[in-house]
Amino acid sequence: MTTLVFGHKSPDTDSTGSPIIWAWYLNEIKGEKAEAVLLGEPNTEAAFVVKKWDCPKPRIVTEFDAGQSAVIVDTNNPAELPANVNDLDVTAIIDHHKLVGGLETKGPIDITIRPLACTATIMYDLMGEDAAKMPDWVKGLMLSCILSDTLEFRSPTTTDVDRALAEKLAGELKIDIAAYASEMFEAKSDVSAFSDAELIRMDSKEYAVEGTKFRVSVLETTAPKIVLDRKDSLMTSFQEVAKEDGVDQVLLFVVDILNEEATLFVPNDLVKTVAEKSFGATVTGDLVVLPGVMSRKKQIIPNLKL
Repeated sequence: MTTLVFGHKSPDTDSTGSPIIWAWYLNEIKGEKAEAVLLGEPNTEAAFVVKKWDCPKPRIVTEFDAGQSAVIVDTNNPAELPANVNDLDVTAIIDHHKLVGGLETKGPIDITIRPLACTATIMYDLMGEDAAKMPDWVKGLMLSCILSDTLEFRSPTTTDVDRALAEKLAGELKIDIAAYASEMFEAKSDVSAFSDAELIRMDSKEYAVEGTKFRVSVLETTAPKIVLDRKDSLMTSFQEVAKEDGVDQVLLFVVDILNEEATLFVPNDLVKTVAEKSFGATVTGDLVVLPGVMSRKKQIIPNLKL
């Protein structure tokens, strides 16, 4: 049976690139039949990266047969995975997020969860000496994943390990990191063609605080005005998206990569309370700027309070 390798829903660059990287490793190095798949359309940056390194875009799979062999990467959260994930034969998990719980496997499996900024960085270490066999397109995907997840080393999740590997890969590929990251972020910022609902769900995770379910959405951009100019229509769409997705409230953070700050949309008193209690913010309108907030994983999710 072919092992399917996939990351979370709403695939970003790491959750698109890492399955491709690991499927290459399983196929070419371990001699195991594997295929990278996606649980949804990749975001604009991920689509750019796949095209840049001349990789076929993995097919999108939304329904999985019970017993399907699978490797899960870049998440361990059942809310971000197929509804029947516990019916699959998951053989490994490779991740860099906190342990959520709720997954049940058919037997003992390999689990690697490390406090690094990027899943692809972990994969490089797991490959050991075989990492030297990576062709340039795999190295390019790996570099892209690291630059995306670290926001070119601006994110507080960045570690010396991530930075050193990115610099090593860029050197081998003869790529200027700043110039390439700028290309990636420009692609990430090109969101004008998306509907409000698509923007809200583009990079989004479900998270509960004291029984209140939130859809925590982040849009990382070098052109925040494009999103902020759609404030009124976006906030009108929050309620509809929340109802369709079975959550109580949408939290939308627009992360300004260059100015290293996030702007949170504040449509009601509930979100006003979240902003004040979670980030010590003073809210006077329907937007609040949070200086230095760049990471959902390290700065947003862990601090959410009601």
